[in-house]
Amino acid sequence: MVELRIHHRTTYRYRQSVGLGPHRLMLRPRETRDLRLVSNTVTVMPDATVSWANDVAGNAIATVTFATPSDTLVIDSLSCVELSAVAYPVFDIAASAISFPFRYPDGDWTDLGALASRQYPDDDGLQAWAQAFVAGCPTDTLSLLKDINSGVGNAITYQAREDEGTQAPSQTLLLGAGSCRDLATLFVEAVRSLGFGARVVSGYLHDPTRTLLGSADAGSTHAWAEVYLPGAGWVTFDPTNRSVGGANLIPVAVARDIRQAMPVTGSFIGPSEAFLDMSVAVSVTA
Repeated sequence: MVELRIHHRTTYRYRQSVGLGPHRLMLRPRETRDLRLVSNTVTVMPDATVSWANDVAGNAIATVTFATPSDTLVIDSLSCVELSAVAYPVFDIAASAISFPFRYPDGDWTDLGALASRQYPDDDGLQAWAQAFVAGCPTDTLSLLKDINSGVGNAITYQAREDEGTQAPSQTLLLGAGSCRDLATLFVEAVRSLGFGARVVSGYLHDPTRTLLGSADAGSTHAWAEVYLPGAGWVTFDPTNRSVGGANLIPVAVARDIRQAMPVTGSFIGPSEAFLDMSVAVSVTA
């Protein structure tokens, strides 16, 4: 087990005082069987009212409302967690799902719902691309998912992208390049096209060796994926680093679509040219 300190600061600057609309924050780490949240503190400048709720996926959402205009907005989140995920996990997959294709139990299929439905159904070539990883029928389920996970990492060159939005999977395949959120989306859509239930995860990457893709210094924000397998539950796949399991990953939010898991979203009231810049600083340290 390792204890980690996560400091995430987002700063907005404006050329003049502007009205600040409500902001939605997804910054509180999500507790799992491998992660215990020791503490989490969110502070905001200027003074604001912060209210907490859980969304439909059980993620912790903070809604921030402001009473006064300001030319600067600082959102500061400090968390301490205990991470006990092992580097080489063993997954106790149910006998009914060890080989692909398999059928989810009716109750699981109903509950997976949209998590088993493609969000980019017009990407006609994606299913054929994913199907090429199926070595036979039947084939080992976990090996198939590992092959797709590695296949995404091998086919797509990681590139940090500062611009907003996520590429469609077909665009990522065409360009052969993308950010961690693009690779995670490609992986999730590929396995969904084969009938798996999957979701995107947003959170932090702990990289003490400074060798992993998607990391700045010893840690950064990151995106990856989870696939639901009967018996094993939600299994973690990080296509950016071609890894399986959550040994270096701190989840904050799970979602059907990565656009539902943005760390900070909000608006301001004023002329568009009033916006000056935004900066994000993240550190993940033991």
